[in-house]
Amino acid sequence: NICPWEFIVVDDKELLKKLSQAKEHSASFLAGAPLGIVVIADQNKSDVWVEDCSIVSIIIQLMAESLGLGSCWIQIRNRMYSSAKTAEEYIRELLNIPANYGVESIIALGYPDEKKEPHREEDLQFNKVYLNGYNFPYK
Repeated sequence: NICPWEFIVVDDKELLKKLSQAKEHSASFLAGAPLGIVVIADQNKSDVWVEDCSIVSIIIQLMAESLGLGSCWIQIRNRMYSSAKTAEEYIRELLNIPANYGVESIIALGYPDEKKEPHREEDLQFNKVYLNGYNFPYK
């Protein structure tokens, strides 16, 4: 129950635009989102801060869905802004985040432009589910 995570809620359009450029593989949709939540954690508080931030990021997405909002996870940790700078370093500088904080993700929030159809049952990857051991497929 250490809860090392913290959040920076961003609604400033210029900051959202800059955050959308935080990694080499674009997150350009963030520039048009009304809100982004940067999920960070004090790495000195917990050795499982990555897991804690991942859990809380998904909970934000589930809560958004329950409110009729759309969301998208933007992976930041272990991604590059450029060949010389990580996405975490770029965001730390942009938002004045202390060096001991890790940046796990940004959750973009807004109203969805489209309604995605659920996966068909025959497309689900049941071959990745096992019962009581790896060599025993769950049927």
